[in-house]
This record gives sequence, structure tokens and C-alpha cells, in this order.
Amino acid sequence: MRVGVPKEIKVHEYRVGLTPASVAELVAAGHQVFVQTGAGDGIDCPDTAYTKAGAEILPDAASVFKSSDMIVKVKEPQQQEIALLEPRHILFTYLHLAADKPQAEGLMKSGATCIAYETVTSRSGALPLLKPMSEVAGRMSVQVGAHYLEKEQGGRGVLLGGVPGVAPAKVAILGGGVAGVNAAQMATGMRADVTIYDINNDRLAELDMFFSSQIKTAYASRAAIANAVKEAELVIGAVLVPGAAAPKLVTRDMLKTMKRGSVLVDIAIDQGGCFETSHATTHADPVYEVDGIIHYCVANMPGAVARTSAFALNNATLPFALKIANLGAEEAMRQDPHLAEGLNVSGGKIRHEAVAEALDLPYEPVAA
Repeated sequence: MRVGVPKEIKVHEYRVGLTPASVAELVAAGHQVFVQTGAGDGIDCPDTAYTKAGAEILPDAASVFKSSDMIVKVKEPQQQEIALLEPRHILFTYLHLAADKPQAEGLMKSGATCIAYETVTSRSGALPLLKPMSEVAGRMSVQVGAHYLEKEQGGRGVLLGGVPGVAPAKVAILGGGVAGVNAAQMATGMRADVTIYDINNDRLAELDMFFSSQIKTAYASRAAIANAVKEAELVIGAVLVPGAAAPKLVTRDMLKTMKRGSVLVDIAIDQGGCFETSHATTHADPVYEVDGIIHYCVANMPGAVARTSAFALNNATLPFALKIANLGAEEAMRQDPHLAEGLNVSGGKIRHEAVAEALDLPYEPVAA
């Protein structure tokens, strides 16, 4: 198969769909790989590293799309990239369609087969291609939250871990999944006062055992969340409903009860965000203020640590990319029902039920 890797064009996105090591694996399996010039510059992988791995360097995205059967990216295609897609193409990348109807409609119009990293599942029901970026985003959320709590950044002027004689900041983490756990690990490492909220009692018990006395856990009732928001200096939204829009857990009215200069970090912003006042931002302008509360809602948080993120992502995506390249998308998904869960759009139709419901579009599963 001919595999193409265009340079990411989303604002301040430096990751790349395939690292040189991944390219070498595909080439060794008998596939051709085309990489747009400069695609790996953001992770310090120059064109020479790709040519050494066996790729052919092409001058622009149009050439990559024209030459390739499968396009491997990181972020959702922008409108100029969607225009390059044809029905023959397989698109393998993050899509996050539940919060992006124009993109969904563009992909439907293209006729391409679009497989989303974030809805591919594992035997346990986990999301293996979302996990590495959830780990990065979870850890980053505490890092950026601590930064924006600093007074010169407009924050409350609070040190996350406090000092002897001065209490640490309270951190409320909404969601006990991969991102939430990684946020908790960083926050406890910085000696913050951490509580994780979730609606799964079994998960809360697991977290209680895992963290022991380092954190507190609480059932995520509306009343508990309202109280958490009132008391915390840093609130991290880490909820996820696979393929669907994130639930709005923190309302505008709740913001009015918060301490001025507190910080909200919305990891769920790719899926529409879990705070009522959230809207997507970029690394070029990452924060805004509502009612005296700082909102950090960058939709591609891991792009800020592009090298770590790209290598972590490739560790997870490469086996699936190889399977698609070796077998073709249709046969690969027939043999692997977990990969088939990643199919969001094909033949001009929405193929994922949660995505269709979130976008209020017809759901048409692939015929058995």
C-alpha cells in the first residue's frame, strides 16, 4: 500500500503521523511511504531521517494525497485537507467528530474511509489509541494549571503544593479515567490536595486502592461537583464518553461561586468540553477569563510536547497502521472488530452510532 504523511497544519501542531522508525517498519513490510517535506521538523526528525528510513519526500500536501492510498495524520483534517480526500482514500487519524459537524459533513462528501484513533477499542473496552495522548494531556493539565495559578498569569497567586504552614491548593479532577489518573499522579507529586470525582463506584474503589491516602475520591453527583468547584483552586475536566459529546458538568452559575483567579483546564474540549463556558483555544492564545475564572481549553494540548507525544502515539498506532496497510481497510476491520470500532465515516455515511447521535445525523452501520 502507498502510505502518505502530510505536515500538520493546525495552529501550533508539531506532531507527525509517522516517525522515521514507524516508516521503516512499513517499508520493511513492503509498503511505499510518502512524507511531506518538513513534516517531522517539529519533533526534530528532518527529511533526511525519513529518506534514511525509506520514505520518499514530496513537496506539498497535494502531492502526498495524490500519491497515497492511506493518509496517516495526528489531528483532524482541516478544510483544505478534506478537499484533497477522494473515495479511494483511507484516513487514519484523530477526528473528534462529535463536536465538529462541518468536518463530518466534509468527510462524508469526500467518500473516504475515515478511521478515528479515539474510537478504536481493545478487548477490555479501553481506548488504546487515545490512551497515550490522554496520559500526556492529564499530566500537562496539572503543569499548565499550576502555571496559570501564578499571579502574573492572572491567577490566584497560589502555589499548588503550598509550603509548611500554608495549605496546598485544592485540585478537583472530574473523571477517573486515564487522563484523570495521570493528572492525579502529577498533582499528588506536587503535594496538592487532590480529589477525583467519578460516577463509577467500582472505579472509585480501584482509585482509592491505587492512590491509598494520597488522594480522596467522591461520587460525581451534581451537588458534589458544585461543592468541588466552589472549594477548588484548580478544576480539571477529564470526562469521556467514547465518540460522543462530553457532558457539561460545570455550569456558568457554578463559576460565580469559585474563588477569583482559580483555573479550569478542560481536557475534554476535543469532544466539546465539559464546562458550560468552554470553547476551544490554541497554543497561540491558550486561555481566556469568564467571571474572573481562567479557562485553559487548548484542543491539542499534547502538541506542546510534540516529540514525547509523537513517539508515544506511534507506539500505539503503528500496529494498526501496519494491519490496514497489509490487509486493506475493509479486510483489516473484518478481522479485527476493535479496529472496526474506529470507523466513523465511509461511503458518505456516518458509521459510528455515538457520533451520529451527537451530530443529529443518520447512522448507517456497514452491512455485515
